[in-house]
Amino acid sequence: MRAAEQALIEYEIAVETFRVEIENFSRLHHQKLGPMYARLEELDARIAEAKAARTGDPEDLRRAQELRARVLPMPSVEELFHGWMDGDGLFPEAAAMLTEQPVRPPQRVRPSEEARRLYRDLARKAHPDLAQEEGERKRREEFLTRVNSAYARGDEAELRELSEEWAAGPVPKERRPSRSEELYARLEWLAQRKELLTVVARELENSAIGSMLKLAPDDPDRLLDEIAEQLLAEVAGREAELAELIGQG
Repeated sequence: MRAAEQALIEYEIAVETFRVEIENFSRLHHQKLGPMYARLEELDARIAEAKAARTGDPEDLRRAQELRARVLPMPSVEELFHGWMDGDGLFPEAAAMLTEQPVRPPQRVRPSEEARRLYRDLARKAHPDLAQEEGERKRREEFLTRVNSAYARGDEAELRELSEEWAAGPVPKERRPSRSEELYARLEWLAQRKELLTVVARELENSAIGSMLKLAPDDPDRLLDEIAEQLLAEVAGREAELAELIGQG
């Protein structure tokens, strides 16, 4: 029973770690690349409108209206560098990007190895499934919620404080032996819980962001940089195409 419980806890830790990685990667992906995607959509709409204005073809007009309905207002240069500018203008990192100078690496997508170690240690010790009494289970659930929150932010200092807090807290009572009927019920619950976690893990892996993250699990920052370069090249190509169409008009 203890082995089955520990295996389930380890699986839950792995799934939660992956979920946090995907959540952080998704947030950074949207922050860094979202304006570029929006700019591409706006340029596509303008190109379609320029073509429709030249040809007057009903299909071109329909296409232009369809693309226009999808887009938001085109982001300005300031929006493309959202978070890279203050009251005095561009931060040095943004200026370096514009002048093709080396820039400071973006914020890490994932919690550090030390944060991951602290999180795993706390999750193993404080997991609610190790409690027998309802009051102790509730205390563990509330504590683990704080642990999960700190881990999602990659806050090593808070995780260390939580580790010290747990070490200084009440010592949980040892689990009393269960009757055979309770043992079988417990094993069945563990099996059902594992099946549920397997479904969650599969959904995370098959999600759009999960699939992207699997392309560069050890260096997701590099993946974002590569995608950003591709998008910037596409923006430049669309702008050149639009300028040509307008010039021909």
